[in-house]
Amino acid sequence: MKKNEGNLDRILRVVVGLSLIGLAVGNVVGPWGYIGIVPLLTGALGMCPLYSILGINTCPIKRS
Repeated sequence: MKKNEGNLDRILRVVVGLSLIGLAVGNVVGPWGYIGIVPLLTGALGMCPLYSILGINTCPIKRS
């Protein structure tokens, strides 16, 4: 899997994912908050399947 997320993108995804999961666990937003698993995983892996489909790459490393 080719990384397509930059550091800032990854950090924001992990923070948003953890926040949503925390809100779901605290029963603030209900079970929909568990959707935070998606940005948490994509941020942890550094690869977003939707970015691949759309041809977006925020990773500063240029691969040849």
